Amino acid sequence: MKQKNRWLIALSAVAIHISIGSVYAYSVYKNPLSEQLGWSSTQTALAFTIAIFCLGTSAAFFGRLVEKKGPRYSATVAAILFATGLIATGIAIHYESLTGFYLSYGLISGMGLGIGYISPVSTLVKWFPDRRGLATGMAVMGFGAGALICSPIANYLIENVGLSETFYILGVSYFILMLSGAAYIAKPEEGWMPAGMKEKAEKGTMRLKEDLAQLTANEAIKTKRFWMLWVMMFVNISSGIMLISVASPMAQEKVGMTAVAAASMVGLMGFFNGGGRIGWASASDYLGRTNVFTTFFIIQLIAFLLLPSISNQILFVILIFTILTIYGGGFASLPAFIGDMFGTKQLGAIHGYLLTSWSMAGVFGPMLVAYIRDTTNSYNATFYVFAFFLTIALITSIYIRKDIQKVKNEQQPSLKQNKKLQQRIAH
Repeated sequence: MKQKNRWLIALSAVAIHISIGSVYAYSVYKNPLSEQLGWSSTQTALAFTIAIFCLGTSAAFFGRLVEKKGPRYSATVAAILFATGLIATGIAIHYESLTGFYLSYGLISGMGLGIGYISPVSTLVKWFPDRRGLATGMAVMGFGAGALICSPIANYLIENVGLSETFYILGVSYFILMLSGAAYIAKPEEGWMPAGMKEKAEKGTMRLKEDLAQLTANEAIKTKRFWMLWVMMFVNISSGIMLISVASPMAQEKVGMTAVAAASMVGLMGFFNGGGRIGWASASDYLGRTNVFTTFFIIQLIAFLLLPSISNQILFVILIFTILTIYGGGFASLPAFIGDMFGTKQLGAIHGYLLTSWSMAGVFGPMLVAYIRDTTNSYNATFYVFAFFLTIALITSIYIRKDIQKVKNEQQPSLKQNKKLQQRIAH
């Protein structure tokens, strides 16, 4: 059997993630839905909330399916669910059914999102043992870039063919793109390494970095470090998604941006979200995953403490874009961090469990900022509240480092014994 090209495997993963990443272009549909069907902003926003909630919960629920059936099967299931959801959304809009809209876009597409998100990730980690961060960063960057591609296309289609027809066209197009990715993607052989890495390992010029442990999903959730990582992801996602949910009105109210300038800022946020995914994840291969996450929370804590007193538009935009790179970087660094701490035995299932933090944060962040804004008539208190959560996350990132070191220290005696045993066998 011919060896597959790992860069084409990565491209297949990107094709899947670009498709499901179109969910981030949801704001394009909000005004047309309100104008055509008379649905309120709150009613249309709920479908997006349901979709993101289903993303996290279905990733957790179907993580084992991904590990058991493999990436091709699970990515195909994701393509069917996501595309069916979009086509059914077009039908729900045609018949002006709000319930149908929630079930199709929120529930069915949302389930496709969750399975599609985790399907290629554990496979990529196995194909890139030398560059885990870069590999997962590429795929997850595709998710961030999905909105940039979908937004102008969806906007053009809505204006030229209509709202229902837009969802039919997108559903069929993404089905083809996701199936194309699913057709090529596959796991490598057990213990596979790229030729250069294998050669260096055999010559002894490269020391292979071993994972902290090889755990099943059930074993992983019983460890302290799993829950510490969950807390860190929850805070990182809450902080970023809170800003995404109110970026335009916050910029106009806080630093006096015009509506046009604020809209441009929102558009550029997608670039920084995507760029942070590849940039921070690649950096984590060299700096270490724990160092990168600690850096995330230090930078964000400083930014959130500065933001209440910021009145300069340029400085405000720089801080917002910086936070968005970290928001994207957290998602992209997560799979590699899971591999480092729990191994690749059931990486997809563990990744799915940890993505429940996204489900919770997707509801918590936007709701909390809306409540504080309505209660205090200002966004300033929000920054201080989130600074408190970021402090907790920073402390957690220090404790996870200690927990990892503790496990390493406990492993030292058994590693020495195994080494002595190997030496005896060799003699």
